[in-house]
Amino acid sequence: MSTTSSTLPAALSFPPATFARVSPAPYLLAHLKPSSASASPTRPSGRSTSDFRQPIINTGSLSHAYGSAVVRVGDTAVVCGIRPEILRAADIPHPYRSISGDEPREQVQKDSQEVEQLGLLVPNLELSTGCSPAHLPGNAPGTLAQSLTQRILSLLHISRLVDGDSLRIQYQSPATDDDLPDAPPPIVTKAYWTLYIDILFISLDGNPFDAAWAAVLAALDNTKLPKAWWDADREMVLCSDTASEAQPLNLRGLPVASTFAVFTTASHHKKRGDAENWVLADPDGFEDELCNERVTVVTNGDKQILRIEKNGGGFTSKDTMGGIVSRAQDRWAEWKSVLTQGGK
Repeated sequence: MSTTSSTLPAALSFPPATFARVSPAPYLLAHLKPSSASASPTRPSGRSTSDFRQPIINTGSLSHAYGSAVVRVGDTAVVCGIRPEILRAADIPHPYRSISGDEPREQVQKDSQEVEQLGLLVPNLELSTGCSPAHLPGNAPGTLAQSLTQRILSLLHISRLVDGDSLRIQYQSPATDDDLPDAPPPIVTKAYWTLYIDILFISLDGNPFDAAWAAVLAALDNTKLPKAWWDADREMVLCSDTASEAQPLNLRGLPVASTFAVFTTASHHKKRGDAENWVLADPDGFEDELCNERVTVVTNGDKQILRIEKNGGGFTSKDTMGGIVSRAQDRWAEWKSVLTQGGK
């Protein structure tokens, strides 16, 4: 009489990449809530929940643009180029009417209103560049591209980033014998510079707004406009070809955007109070798809908050928001260090 021995099949296991594709939410949860009590929450990328990706900036990369920058944050890469065009004041159908007031703060408000009402800053963001499988080349602009373009335009106006004096081309008539000594001829704005801000995504791996806005900041800081003046005899604007006479833009401050995403287990619990939440700084593409709530904080240094945007979800408490704002202020110092290095 003989007996046969049977062997048990080996346990079925998946490599991490397959696990992430088959069950993305449990895969992220396994990192944020490890089985070992001594282990701290760690994201699949190896970052902690509060860690941002290190940015890399190169300026002056486009020879045909008057200012340009390439920004890379993780696997998200954006290129921005600035194209200036001249807008004659005589061609404006509804000339700008300035508000009254000579105080410094009122002057800044006048400048920002003039730039906004005349549409002197024109951003255009393009995702249909093959930057990700969801954005194939040649497709029409989607809702995400349009939303990002509008958010960038709104932030340009709210932050009053570009000084209106940099965009005006003015003219003062020569003094004549009929002019009073204490009343020189007035200075008249004959034309404006209009800045077309083209933003193209080379690759997209989450958090597109922060990268796009950083590219805009770096490109505007790199922009130099040709010396321009009004020729009264020809009644036209002339520009100098001498590169040394070009003038940089006057920028106000350094507004930096920091985005956070909230991952929650609410879908697995009947009671909202039983859900667990994690705030993820600078979410990558994998995390972005699993989070329905996002918070963007725009800071301008010296603990000045310019804007807080929140969309989706409802799990960010007041205490959590305080921590987000504090981390965003720390992030401002990191961006300032990178931006002030001149892209080196």
